[in-house]
Amino acid sequence: MENPTSTGKVPSLNMPYRTFWEKTRPIQVAILFLLPSLILFSVFVFYPLFRTIYLSFFLTNQKGLPTVFVGFDNFIQLFQSADFLQSIEATFLFVLYTVPASVVISLFLALLANEKLKGIHFFRTIFASSLGVSVAAASVTWLFIFNPTMGVLNRMISFFGIPEINWLADPHWALLAVSITTIWLNLGFSFLIILGGLQNIDQSLYESSSIDGAGYFYQLRRITIPMLSPTLFFIMTVSLINAFQTFGQIDLLTGGGPGQTTNLMVYAIYKDAFVNFNFGKASAEVVILFLLILIVTLLQFKFVEKKVHYQ
Repeated sequence: MENPTSTGKVPSLNMPYRTFWEKTRPIQVAILFLLPSLILFSVFVFYPLFRTIYLSFFLTNQKGLPTVFVGFDNFIQLFQSADFLQSIEATFLFVLYTVPASVVISLFLALLANEKLKGIHFFRTIFASSLGVSVAAASVTWLFIFNPTMGVLNRMISFFGIPEINWLADPHWALLAVSITTIWLNLGFSFLIILGGLQNIDQSLYESSSIDGAGYFYQLRRITIPMLSPTLFFIMTVSLINAFQTFGQIDLLTGGGPGQTTNLMVYAIYKDAFVNFNFGKASAEVVILFLLILIVTLLQFKFVEKKVHYQ
């Protein structure tokens, strides 16, 4: 039997160790590149999430520190509260008002802007202009538009004999007024994304269908909408999540009123946490809101994504 030392090769005791690190080298490189993002997510997402879940089981002092463990009492009290149930109802109504309207109007504007007409670039800029407007600036602008005495909107409807409406102070109209502001704010982003999706559709599909005698609306139903469905699904998902998290325009336009009709869940969380300093209750509301968004998003992926054509 040949002696390993006679060949001049001495077996290394670290061979399995080196082999392991060589095999896992791609994973090490991936972790190294992901490390900055993981640190940021840990500090600004994961830690606040687990801290919020932890605080939802406690009563807290004004500094937000847990004092008394109460278990699920915060959640039980919330679901027994008429104000909280009303905020859930107002939130879902707000989502129902804003998301479908925003997607449909953005689709209509994108279809117009996708036509090859003279001066269409000017209209594309106008349609996308709301993307560069902050929530604060837009809310102040619409505050003047909704003014019951000097507002442009009441002056316009007065031409049709409709009496003046106190848009932001009337419980029947306040949520609709805030929804109109939100729809306008979302148009720029949704319009640009849908327009990009339209311009990525293969034009040969339209040329072939035109040769076969297909009209515009047939092409819209059979080619444009199916090919645009991934983009529309993305816009619907993002708009849905953003609608549940609406805060700025509520704070500036109505402050949750009148009569709690615009007291959406995020604004209710803000008031409980930073006005009433009830951080335990606010944390429980955050957990409920997170679960609602998660459930609605999962339902959307389960039922709506089936109608999406990725090819």
